[in-house]
Amino acid sequence: MKRLFIVYNPHSSRFADVKKGVLDRQKDLKGYVVGKYEIEPTDVDKNAVKLSKILKDGDLVISAGGDATGVISANAILKSEKDATLAVLPFGNFNDLAHTLGTKSFDDIFKSEDNMKQAPSSKFYPLEVIVDGKFFRYATCYATIGMMADAVELYDTPKMRKKLKRGSGRNISSYTNLIGWYFKNRHKKQFLPEFKLNGKLQSRKVSDYAAVNGSYMARVMKGGDDYKNPHIFRSKAARLTNFWLLSVLMLKSILVRVPGDETEGDVLEFIEPGTVSIQAEGEYKTFEQVKKIEVRKSKKCLKVITN
Repeated sequence: MKRLFIVYNPHSSRFADVKKGVLDRQKDLKGYVVGKYEIEPTDVDKNAVKLSKILKDGDLVISAGGDATGVISANAILKSEKDATLAVLPFGNFNDLAHTLGTKSFDDIFKSEDNMKQAPSSKFYPLEVIVDGKFFRYATCYATIGMMADAVELYDTPKMRKKLKRGSGRNISSYTNLIGWYFKNRHKKQFLPEFKLNGKLQSRKVSDYAAVNGSYMARVMKGGDDYKNPHIFRSKAARLTNFWLLSVLMLKSILVRVPGDETEGDVLEFIEPGTVSIQAEGEYKTFEQVKKIEVRKSKKCLKVITN
């Protein structure tokens, strides 16, 4: 029998929806041995390593949560080096990975409740982030470095988590609180330490670097289908502490596409070792005394279910 693992966070703001839409429904599956992985309150990378150790060739991994759950699931499969398939369901705030893949419900994964045949899988080429020569994380839809990566700390506060659990107006609350954080902190946050991007010295007033790989970024910003390409993604370094520059970038991102140049890989070399925050799909980490960050397409690809 085929093995299936459901990955979820029992403490998430939408766990009740996960229980009703996925955990309760898996009882009707035929032809599958169903396992469950509850995300532990440690961090993304430790969860990914733990999950990777139990995966086998042929497994189907269903991420039932937000983008953090998707990142854990994707990193676990890639770290395991097993021939497993990923499906992602949208039970978070932004759900960029689920929207990129187009899977919305349990039925999108299983085309027929009679025979429960798995939908055809596609190839997904994630980004890989390397810090001072050491692997950090696989990023599916996007990764950012700088001020907006720092902003993710907002969603880790007990006050914000309580607001998100209220249900109605969840997305509006996410955006309004992020806007409030921006105006409160944009002059407090330092620019990125002076750096060269692919050998070219950047302005001292660059606050952010972004690498975009998927169709969405923070839900409202449009990306592309670079996740289908094993070599190319888009990236941009910008001064987002300036409200007008940010407004122009956001307008272009919402109406057309996130601005950026095609690249086969970027190398950020800091003139002096500095402190920077890096985030992928809303999960961040702060590094100190960083000399070099590399962002490139992973040589590994994910098998994913799309709709």
